[in-house]
Amino acid sequence: MVLYTVKCFTVLKPVAAERKRKALNVQIFYVFMIHFLCYLTLYLHYEKKSIIVFYIVQMIVSIIYMVSYHAIYKGSSRLITNNMSFLLLIGYVMLTRLDFDLAKKQFLFATIMLVVTAFLPLFIMKFPQVRNWNVFYAIFGIGFLATVFIPHVGVDKYGSNNWISIAGISMQPMEIVKIVFVFFLASSFLKAKNLKDMTKTICVAGLFMLVLVAETDLGGAVIFFMVFVMMLYLATGKHIILIGGGIGGSVVAVVGYMLLKSHFGHVTMRIDAWLNPLKYIDGSGYQVAQSLFAIGSGGFEGSGLCQGSPTSIPVVSSDFIFAAICEELGVIFGLCLLLMYLSCFIYFINISMKIRDTFYKNVAFGFTICFIFQIFLNVGGVVKFIPSTGVTLPLVSYGVSSVVSTLIMFGIIQGICVLENSGVDKNVRQKKAVQSGWAEQEVTERPQYRDEDEKKQNRQQKSEQDRRGSEKKSRRYADRKKQPDTDEFWGE
Repeated sequence: MVLYTVKCFTVLKPVAAERKRKALNVQIFYVFMIHFLCYLTLYLHYEKKSIIVFYIVQMIVSIIYMVSYHAIYKGSSRLITNNMSFLLLIGYVMLTRLDFDLAKKQFLFATIMLVVTAFLPLFIMKFPQVRNWNVFYAIFGIGFLATVFIPHVGVDKYGSNNWISIAGISMQPMEIVKIVFVFFLASSFLKAKNLKDMTKTICVAGLFMLVLVAETDLGGAVIFFMVFVMMLYLATGKHIILIGGGIGGSVVAVVGYMLLKSHFGHVTMRIDAWLNPLKYIDGSGYQVAQSLFAIGSGGFEGSGLCQGSPTSIPVVSSDFIFAAICEELGVIFGLCLLLMYLSCFIYFINISMKIRDTFYKNVAFGFTICFIFQIFLNVGGVVKFIPSTGVTLPLVSYGVSSVVSTLIMFGIIQGICVLENSGVDKNVRQKKAVQSGWAEQEVTERPQYRDEDEKKQNRQQKSEQDRRGSEKKSRRYADRKKQPDTDEFWGE
């Protein structure tokens, strides 16, 4: 796991393409080796042939996905594919250990979504008009969030009314709407021309968060708020947004909690458990206390897969799966897992910086903030750094809604990579090059000159333009030769 994590950061460096390709291939070897050793341990412990079958099916799906995806999309990123596959496989391992039925269900839905999200890069390239649908995003997002208030559809779980159940299938609308929310902000900020347009966007974004507060889904509301503040900062470039957002958010949270304390009874219990879990160990503090005991008993190396007692932690398969990982696979494994998430974060930020399209720059940045802040909320609650918010660990925790939304985000970011690498905006760059005077200009019709002086003057001007263009080309070529193959950052 340590070696895999080191490779995550090796491929981020601006090194030669061949060296990066080898590092990515070695990563795949580490993925399948860790996966094999974990399932060998599980089989030796439970002695069930169904575990072997489940392992083989996972291997087949993973290999087919990795090979076919990069064969179809030459400009896609292998680092994203490697990390995404590894996170899913770690999740399958831990869910097989905790609840085999949940592992099979997670695998089924994740495999379906891998097929569906494989078409997202194609969708992004073929439908550029998605940048204009801000009104649709607002109506659909708020409407879908509000479905939890429909009688016999909305379901109350763990103190929050943020679930819906249709035909026996349960899901959290917030997980899907957070993707819609990012697209809404990206589209609205792109189309905003004045203060009035920006005010409308802020009001609608506030309405999203008010619906989440009404659902008592404070974890979702915090994620939406952070995404909004950071995307607004990216759109305006004003540092006061960060300061004002931090102070304003803190004030609203404290005042709202004091005024609505009776309405958020489960939040009060979580805060009490966070402040002193041992005092409330027979009640609200039991989950946090068991989580800390599990992490401490596992130590750096872990007690070993199937050698701990992670099932003593309530809701361990979803909200507190990180504690189970640290107990049985070790704190070192858990820290490497967090560093792997960090490498994804750095890579996504770089994608947001490099993409020339303003709309997709905002989208990539919004997904990056949503992704990393969800990890912070989950792990922070598990280790008692912050109160537990009930959010899942992306691609590892059990949760169909969470896996679906995360795979969609990864698929869209892959699509942005493909969009940038496919040269879609070569025409834009060519147009800018022509305007700067260094690109070759096509002459469709030979001009007519009234006299020899005018002809000579135009010939001299053209010669001067060609000379300047050649110098600029030479400088650009020299600068590129000084740098490593940075295009490798975007894909193979």
